[in-house]
This record gives sequence, structure tokens and C-alpha cells, in this order.
Amino acid sequence: MKSFYGDLKLGILGGGQLGRMLIQQAINYNVTVKVLDPDREAPCRKLCDEFVVGSLSDYETVYNFGKKADMVTIEIEKVNVDALEQLEKEGVLVYPQARIIRLIQDKALQKQFFKENNIPTAEFQVISSAEQLKNSYIPFPYIQKLRRDGYDGRGVYKVIDESYLENAFKEPSLVERWIDFEKEIGVIVARNESGEVKTFPMVEMEFNPQANLVEFLISPSTLSFEVQQEAALIATKIAEDLKIVGLLAVEMFLDKHGKILVNELAPRPHNSGHQTIEGNAVSQFEQHLRAIFNQPLGDTSCLSNAIMVNILGEPGYEGPAVYKGIEKILKSPGVYVHLYGKALTKPFRKMGHVTIIDSDREKAIEKAKFVRETLRVVSC
Repeated sequence: MKSFYGDLKLGILGGGQLGRMLIQQAINYNVTVKVLDPDREAPCRKLCDEFVVGSLSDYETVYNFGKKADMVTIEIEKVNVDALEQLEKEGVLVYPQARIIRLIQDKALQKQFFKENNIPTAEFQVISSAEQLKNSYIPFPYIQKLRRDGYDGRGVYKVIDESYLENAFKEPSLVERWIDFEKEIGVIVARNESGEVKTFPMVEMEFNPQANLVEFLISPSTLSFEVQQEAALIATKIAEDLKIVGLLAVEMFLDKHGKILVNELAPRPHNSGHQTIEGNAVSQFEQHLRAIFNQPLGDTSCLSNAIMVNILGEPGYEGPAVYKGIEKILKSPGVYVHLYGKALTKPFRKMGHVTIIDSDREKAIEKAKFVRETLRVVSC
């Protein structure tokens, strides 16, 4: 590994907000960062040393971009894995590894990995046709997920009874038994090339039912020590079974009977870890860099109660973004605003997030509710 004197060239596939926050941390390590993204107005465009406009799914574009870097990482999984595998063969470090990205791109392969490695997850069936879906052995109601390209609530459909099959996905998919869950929880885990593994404390999540996005996140959790310990052990096992280098977000359900079931994985910094910037001794973005640079992993302990609120574009508005109420929330101590540099808003688009820090958990939650009710992203 090259020294941290500006001669380490890191390529990031994807120029969205995750890449933007990763760059903000990489600057502290004197890392030269180049970014590839199809959107010339992507949030990363003004922060990186070099910004390349191009397709993340095109072999030649990804390959040629990666050849000019010492190391390539991702902020989105929808990338050309064939190109990454070729780069690995030619000596470019790709973290997370191409084989892991390929597995996680396909939700059916993810589920098979869980099954083969005794990772607790909901009962599932892989579906290749509408007829097979009609004759699924998973009882109603169930969740249908596209095998590929689903994210931020897209590619997910709840099938309540037979009448819902008409509007179900026709593409290759999987169906999962409906989980009557008590909580949606998450653990972010990091592993470096030397095999060191560390987890962040478990978080609890609340989702926006319309957008199916994380809207409200509480850290640390107040669930029992046994639940938190089990979630951390599951996340650690997954990281070690995969032998991943980098960060891995493990999304889980805690069902009504107290059983933890793994939902999905994301091999990168994740929305459920944004509160770590102010709320933990090391942020998820610094931890990802430490892991891929094979440096000692940082202290993940919580510094305070931290609540993260996503800033989503308001329904009914589309165009140049206007942030209403921002001056009101900034009057509150312990409120930290992160805007993602997106000029245009649209309904439920992730425009930023706010982290609220307070030593008193109830006061932190109260402030978070105020932020959620006060801050609105509309358009001119």
C-alpha cells in the first residue's frame, strides 16, 4: 500500500451522497480520489480530484476508469462486475471484492448464501416465471422482490392474496414469507484484509411507509443485551464467511418471537450508518477507508445518543430544491445538517440527513421529531 501522501489513487464507482461523504473523509488521509458516475451533476462532482461522466454498467468504461487507479471501491452495487474481475486479475485492488458484489447484486444468490451458511433468514422461493409465482408454496401474504436492480424500496411488492398476482413482477424474482416483525434493526460491520473485524452498535430503524426508505434511526438501541449481541455475532459471521474487505451493512428483522432474521446486505457505507459521523468515535466512512487500506479498524463505540432523520423531497414538488425550516432546526443544540449537493428535488428523493445528538435519549427523540415536522424540501 502506498503512503498517505497524495500518491494513493482511489477510484469510486458512483458519485452520489455516499461517495460524497466518503470523499470528505478521504481528504483527511491525503488520498487522491477520482469518481465515475453517469450524472454530470452528481453530488461528488465538485469534491473529487477527477470526475468522469460515464456508465457504471459498461464494461469498457468501468475497466478504463479502474486501470488509472490503485484501488477501486463502490458506493452503489449496480456496476459492471466483469470489468472489476478483470481489473483484479491485472493487479488493481477492488474492495469489496468483485465476487461479493456479484453475489449481492442478485437477491436470490444472497438468500442462497444465507441458507448455505446457516444465516437465519425468512423462508424463500426463487421464481422464474409468472406461472411459478402463481403456484408458489410460500403462503399469502408474502413479499416479492426482483432478483436484480431493486433499491430504496423499488423492486419490492407485497402480495396479499391471489388478486394481487396480476400486478406482480414478471421478471426473475424471489418470494419471501411475510415476517410479522417487532423491529427493523441493523448492524454495520467492517473487515480489513488482515482479517480484523469490528461491528458498530446495533441501531433501530423506522421506515417511511410511502417511500419504503429509512426515515428515522435511533442509536444506540435499547433492546436487550442478548438481542444486540446476537445481531453483532450474525453480522460478524457474515463478514467472515464472505471474507469481505470493506464495510458491510446487515439489515435485519426482530420478529414477534424475539428471533433475528437477516433481510439484505449492502457491501458499502449505508443509510443506516450516517449517524456515526457525529455519534460514534469513528464514522462508517472512515471505517470503510481503514478497512480497504488494511489499517487498524477504529473504535466504534457510541459517544452519545444519536438520532438520524433522512431529508426527503416532499410529495408534489419537483424542481430546484428549497429547504424550508432549516433556520428553525439549526437553533437547537446538537443538530447537525448534511445536505447532499443535489440541485433538483423530487418526491422522496434523498436530499440530505440530519443527526441529532443529546445525552438525554428522550430529548434527542423529541428534537428529531421536531426536525422531521419542521424541515421540508420543496421547489420554487
